[in-house]
Amino acid sequence: MGVLDLIGGGLEWFMNLFRLGGETFMGLVTGIIPTLIVFITLINALIAIIGKEKVDGFARKCGRFWLFRYTILPVLAVFVLANPMCYTFGRFVEEKYKPAFYDSAVSFVHPITGIFPHANPGELFVWLGIASGVTALGLELAPLAVRYFVVGVIVILIRGLITERFTMFFMKRKA
Repeated sequence: MGVLDLIGGGLEWFMNLFRLGGETFMGLVTGIIPTLIVFITLINALIAIIGKEKVDGFARKCGRFWLFRYTILPVLAVFVLANPMCYTFGRFVEEKYKPAFYDSAVSFVHPITGIFPHANPGELFVWLGIASGVTALGLELAPLAVRYFVVGVIVILIRGLITERFTMFFMKRKA
């Protein structure tokens, strides 16, 4: 095999990489992207119907109690605003709880993807990789997605509480 054949093979491989990327992109355009757009439109419509003030008030109430602050609030934030805007829900908690809220929210952006892919489209490829392996085994995806979601909520509660304790410890040491 000559040098020109080797270069030609390398260029063919390089161009094929872009063709495959284009096919994947078209699969997304005709598959998940329209679903995501409709879902995000629905969420925005619900907020408009309920009223932004009521949604804000509910979020502020959730931010007062540790159980809701590290379960309901991050889940709603990731579900409604998606990654990375979900972190702005930190405005509903006191300053001293913001690091723990952030830890909870950032830890939940992947477990929600199996049920609500709009929440973190940047990590959708991870869930789709897992999903392809599970379906190749002939198993259902829905039970796995629900378990992943539930375990995610448990993990964000634990992480939020631990981060809150560390934050309080370090804030007291500084004073």
